[in-house]
Amino acid sequence: MTALSSASLPPAAARVAGTGHGRIVALGLASCAALCVAGLFAPKWLTFLVTMAAANGLVSLGIVGLMRGGVVPFGQGMMLALGGYTAALIFNQLGFTDALGLTLAGGLVSALVAAPFSPLLSRYRGIFFAMLTLALSMVTYGLLMKLEVMGGSDGFNVGRPTLLGQSLPDSHVGYILYVLTIVVATVMALLARIYFDSTRGLVTLAVRENELRVEYLGGSVRQAMTINFILAAFCGGLGGALVVLSLGHIEPNFSFWTTSGEFVFVAILAGWQSVAAVFIASTVLEVVRSFSSAYFPNTWQLALGLFLLFVIRFLPKGIGSLWMRGNTR
Repeated sequence: MTALSSASLPPAAARVAGTGHGRIVALGLASCAALCVAGLFAPKWLTFLVTMAAANGLVSLGIVGLMRGGVVPFGQGMMLALGGYTAALIFNQLGFTDALGLTLAGGLVSALVAAPFSPLLSRYRGIFFAMLTLALSMVTYGLLMKLEVMGGSDGFNVGRPTLLGQSLPDSHVGYILYVLTIVVATVMALLARIYFDSTRGLVTLAVRENELRVEYLGGSVRQAMTINFILAAFCGGLGGALVVLSLGHIEPNFSFWTTSGEFVFVAILAGWQSVAAVFIASTVLEVVRSFSSAYFPNTWQLALGLFLLFVIRFLPKGIGSLWMRGNTR
């Protein structure tokens, strides 16, 4: 891996090598602060919608990291479920209720579970990679449906968490979880941007364009894809824990294939070029789904599908291509 340099990478990757991140970090922190302040004046339904969009965006961020290497996983629902069940079980069985600690635990457990599978999955590309990840997700779904300790098909509820040792008041619990989700999503988005622009992150783009060239230059394609899969699992676990803490309930459908499909939907809608576009796309999905189900309760999936077709037709590289033309940032 050390044999690779920015100069050795393909043009699409080399364009972002050596760039600074001060402006991006400042913009990200400013956006985070603005969203936190706006949440004070927003109605509860809107803060909940943005909370779910940011948490689900974390899961899709992992998919985008893998898409940069040319593969698309259809098993991120498994990571969502692992993170959610980890947070819920620790809360109910161990009595640990801190929201930040539960969120980190969800991410770590998802990454640890993904680690043994990542060397195998790093061998495959295309439909084989997609189907293997889908199979893992559906096996997880089947286990969760059968295991009574996991609540079976109905799942189980999660109580109100605390934060840094403080109980959350009734009137502000939704807002505090909103702020926590926005902060975690911002931190992960900034770290993802830095990682994508690092040498190892640029190698992922090189893998997408020419795997053989990466190997000739001394890089390891399998190592790059292994690391990306584990990082994707960590992001999925964080998002799953945050979703469960906000919903107050966990069930096996978190790992069902349609859930994974929604995260792929967001990743395609966003494109692989921009990190910010992932969270914008996730918010768009939540808005379209909420209003479609309210006004077209029997055909909201059709409305969602038509919207995706529209985006693919006019923005084939995703929402991020609107401000990323000629750039990969």
